[in-house]
Amino acid sequence: MNQILKNDATIRWAVLGFFVLAVAGYFMEAWVQNNIMFGLARGLAVLGLMVLWRTGLISFGHALYFGIGAYVVGLVDRNFGISDIFLRLFLAVGASAFVGFFLGFILRKYRGIFFAMLNLAFSMVLYGILVKVESLGSTDGFSVSQTTILGWTPENKYALFAAIVFVCAVGAILVQCYLKTALGTLTTAIRDNELRVEYLGFSVARAIHLKYIMSAGLAGASGALLAMALGQVDPDSMVNWPVSGELVFITVMAGPGSVIAPFLGGVAFEFLRTYAFELAPEAWQLIVGATLLGIIFFLPMGLWSLLERIWKRRGVSS
Repeated sequence: MNQILKNDATIRWAVLGFFVLAVAGYFMEAWVQNNIMFGLARGLAVLGLMVLWRTGLISFGHALYFGIGAYVVGLVDRNFGISDIFLRLFLAVGASAFVGFFLGFILRKYRGIFFAMLNLAFSMVLYGILVKVESLGSTDGFSVSQTTILGWTPENKYALFAAIVFVCAVGAILVQCYLKTALGTLTTAIRDNELRVEYLGFSVARAIHLKYIMSAGLAGASGALLAMALGQVDPDSMVNWPVSGELVFITVMAGPGSVIAPFLGGVAFEFLRTYAFELAPEAWQLIVGATLLGIIFFLPMGLWSLLERIWKRRGVSS
C-alpha cells in the first residue's frame, strides 16, 4: 500500500487537485460551491459504477444504494439526533454495503442487460416502499439538520464543502489503491474473458461480488453527502429511476480512464444542467441529451480521454 501511494502518479494528481479545489472553494460564490458539492457527491457513486463498468457491467438501479445512504442520514438525524458527518457517512456506507452484500449473491450470477435491469427492479421496489410508508416521509420526504464536524457546528457551508472534498479524495485514493492490487487488476480481465480468469484460479463470482459491495458502499456515501449538502431527502430526488439515469449519464460522460474522471464528470454535469436550465427552462433536457450524444459520438471514452489527448500532445511538444 505504501509503495502504491508513493509511486502512483494518479494519486499524486488526485491529492493535488482536491487540495487546490478545497482552497479555491473558500473564494467561490455560494451557488458555485453548491454545484461542486453536488457534483463531487454524485462522483462517488459514479466511481463505484466505473469499477463495475471496467468489469463489463452496468447498473441502471444504483439509486437503490444512493437512496439508502441518503435516507440513513435523514432517519438517524430525525430519530437519534446524529449530525456528525463522519458518523452519518459510516452508517450510510455500512447500510448500503450490507444490502449490496446480500443482493450481490443474486446479481453476481447475471451479466449484460439482465444485471442492469435487475438493479433497476430492486431500486424501484425501494422507491415504492418509500412513497407509501408515512413514517419514512412518503412522497414529501423530510429535512436533514445542519451537519456538524467532530462536534463543531460550522457557521457557513464552506466547512461542509471542504469535508466533502476530503471524503471524495479519500474515496478516489482508496479505489485507486484497490485497482492496483491483484484482485483489482482482475477488473478488466473479467470483462475480456471470464473463463481464463477462472483457469487462473480466481473466482469470477466472488470478484464481482466484492466489486458490487464496493460500488454499493460508494453509492451510499454519495447519497449521504448529497443529503447533507441539500438538507433534504425525498424519494423522487434520491431513489427514483431518473436518479440512476443521471449516474449512468455521468459515468458515460466522464469515462473509465481514471478515478478522478467521475468527479470531473459529476461537476461538469451539475454546471451543464444549471446553464441548460438557465438557457432553456422548458427544454433543458434536450440540451443535456444532445451533449451526451455528442460525447458518445466524438469522445466514446468520455471527457477524461480528451484531457489525456491534451496532456499527450503537450508531452510530445515539450
